[in-house]
Amino acid sequence: MNAKKFANFLDISSWQLTPYQILIIGFTLLIFIGTFLLMLPISHAQGGGMSFINALFTATSAVCVTGLVVVDTGTFFSLFGQLVIVALIQIGAFGIMTTATLAAVIMRRKIQLKDRLIMQEALNQLTLSGIVRLTIYICQASLLIELIGGTILAARFYQDFGIEGIYFGYWHAASAFCNAGFDVFGGSGSNITRYVDDAVVTMTLSSLIIAGGVGFGVLADIWQNKKFRLFSLQTKVVLYTTAFLIAFGTFWVLILEYDNDATLGGLTFYGKLLASYFQAVTARTAGYATIDTSLLMDGTLFSIIILMFIGASPGSTGSGIKTTTFAVIVSAVWAQIRGKTEAELFYRRIPTITVYKSFTIFIIAAILIVFVTLMLSISESFPFINILFEVVSAFSTTGLSTGITSELTWHGKLWIIFTMFIGRIGPMTVAFALALKYKKSKIQYPEGKITIG
Repeated sequence: MNAKKFANFLDISSWQLTPYQILIIGFTLLIFIGTFLLMLPISHAQGGGMSFINALFTATSAVCVTGLVVVDTGTFFSLFGQLVIVALIQIGAFGIMTTATLAAVIMRRKIQLKDRLIMQEALNQLTLSGIVRLTIYICQASLLIELIGGTILAARFYQDFGIEGIYFGYWHAASAFCNAGFDVFGGSGSNITRYVDDAVVTMTLSSLIIAGGVGFGVLADIWQNKKFRLFSLQTKVVLYTTAFLIAFGTFWVLILEYDNDATLGGLTFYGKLLASYFQAVTARTAGYATIDTSLLMDGTLFSIIILMFIGASPGSTGSGIKTTTFAVIVSAVWAQIRGKTEAELFYRRIPTITVYKSFTIFIIAAILIVFVTLMLSISESFPFINILFEVVSAFSTTGLSTGITSELTWHGKLWIIFTMFIGRIGPMTVAFALALKYKKSKIQYPEGKITIG
């Protein structure tokens, strides 16, 4: 094989594959590259080695912007290892094709139609119009937001850690905006619990998480149109649903944990409100926590499970079934209750195919979570609520945990790896990648009657 043929072979977008299959292959290759780099002795603070399963778990968690960890990122990995992880997070959040497109633009290479189709699918866009321009905007806006957030955090962390605090600031800004949830504080205060009532850290991180979770298309729409009445239906639904879910989460965490001395009980009302708000935001696929998740009451854990399952918005750095899917399902159910034949949102009719797709995503996600939870219930010996929490956290690429991740058996780790991957790629993408070529049926069967309910 000569050099030109080998280069063409490495260009997966030139393979005779569907956009869905190319996305899956791209993420898989990135995960295995990350696994190899994390297994190198240079990646570890104390030298030595890292098992393949742990390296694979960490690489998958980083590429899928999850944040579940089997070793402490701040103490186990060297500076090189931490930089590998944050690079995997950034590429995983942007997406393989977004990163490749940015490189092509820099090298002044023409973007082919097939590349644009893959980018359209990766970014969850409805049309090809302006897809390259949107990709460039995504990269520019993301780096700018991370720079601003990182500067604020660096100034704050500098007060506690000196020069090292500057590194902490920018590292955690990238992790927060990408909704990854990794932290490198290590023994200095793992997972930012020491900043539970610090408004600067809490509000900066939560703002980065929200910005990364609403979707790049929404950010572009807000920037261009400024006024709410000019926003697209997508933007309006995302903003309203996001605000509702954050308010819902804040209320339930505050009410359920108010007198729990292990979590909010010892804080002032201001501190309780701040901590409750942050947990509601981070449950939207971010993975940071300012209170110990393992000490939360079962009712609180279940409310967070609901938030994690819904997740972030389409075209964002987060996963879950997505806010728009949830909104469409609720609108369809509400329309049925009121005796209407079509779902409506903001005085717009929702196409029937969109309603079908939303329920399909919901059912596939629920089946996946039930199945993996069953498998872990067989192989692991943890309480059921902890296992369910871990599985939903993996599917939604949230990264919150009740502390059982590092104690999972290798079977359990493989199931969580599988769940993180499916959650990041999206259940519908995986289904389309495995399906045969779609053909519209020319046969229409007679209508049948069936009793339901």
